[in-house]
Amino acid sequence: MSQTPNDHWLVRAVTIRRLWWLFIAVLALTVLAQLLFKVKGYFGIDSWFGFGAVYGFAACLLMVLLAKLLGVWLKRDEHYYDDEGADD
Repeated sequence: MSQTPNDHWLVRAVTIRRLWWLFIAVLALTVLAQLLFKVKGYFGIDSWFGFGAVYGFAACLLMVLLAKLLGVWLKRDEHYYDDEGADD
């Protein structure tokens, strides 16, 4: 993909790579912050180290899979809305 100097800064490959590393670092620091602060869980399992990150990832994955399943269920034929039988 050729890039020109006039490209927006968010579409440059260097910027995208740096943003990925920044987001990964922020997420890792968020999980590591649990080492500094005691988490009092209400159900026992939610006080485990990194539980919030694992739970958030699992919930996101489940939502994506359910959306895919819902898309298959709601999918219509390509010509579903065509007016073949309508009178002009």
